[in-house]
Amino acid sequence: MARARVAVASRKRRKKFIKAAKGFRGGRKNLIRTVQETLDRAGVYAYRDRKTKKRQFRRLWIIRINAAARLNGLSYSRFMNGLKKANVDLDRKILADMAINDPDNFGRLAELAKSSLS
Repeated sequence: MARARVAVASRKRRKKFIKAAKGFRGGRKNLIRTVQETLDRAGVYAYRDRKTKKRQFRRLWIIRINAAARLNGLSYSRFMNGLKKANVDLDRKILADMAINDPDNFGRLAELAKSSLS
């Protein structure tokens, strides 16, 4: 029986890693063990930071809504509570965008929130 050689399979596997490491610097792009370690770590960071990105954007939206609400005489919590009581179903992303790009309509929402609080 002929001996099975692994050269083709291992070269293919290594080339896949090397291709994924494109753009890395130094030995991180061409030394296979270093490439594998770097790619493992990069995958961990990517997974972790996909979650972190969502948290960061939510914080940014809340900061923007709070600033715009205070310009209209409300705190963030009272503004959101007023919208909830007025049955306005807009998420924070939309509200933050309105606060920046459409302050007139945001002011109308703030008035609606004020009236529903009292």
